[in-house]
Amino acid sequence: MLTFLMVLDAIVAIGLVAAVLGQEPKSAGMGGMDGGGDTVFSGKARGMDALLARVTVVFAILFAIITLVIAKMTS
Repeated sequence: MLTFLMVLDAIVAIGLVAAVLGQEPKSAGMGGMDGGGDTVFSGKARGMDALLARVTVVFAILFAIITLVIAKMTS
């Protein structure tokens, strides 16, 4: 079971990296922190960017949960 979870965690991590890298840049670095850019929660993203933003959130939550379960099983 532990090996299965570790493999699943690695697959989710790769999917998370791919989803993040597939997104278009939303702002000009730290200068975009005033809230002017499209963000995951603003609802302004359309099409593929909106899909990738949602996929990123799902993969991040899955990664966190699986990692915590693995940590609990090994301690």
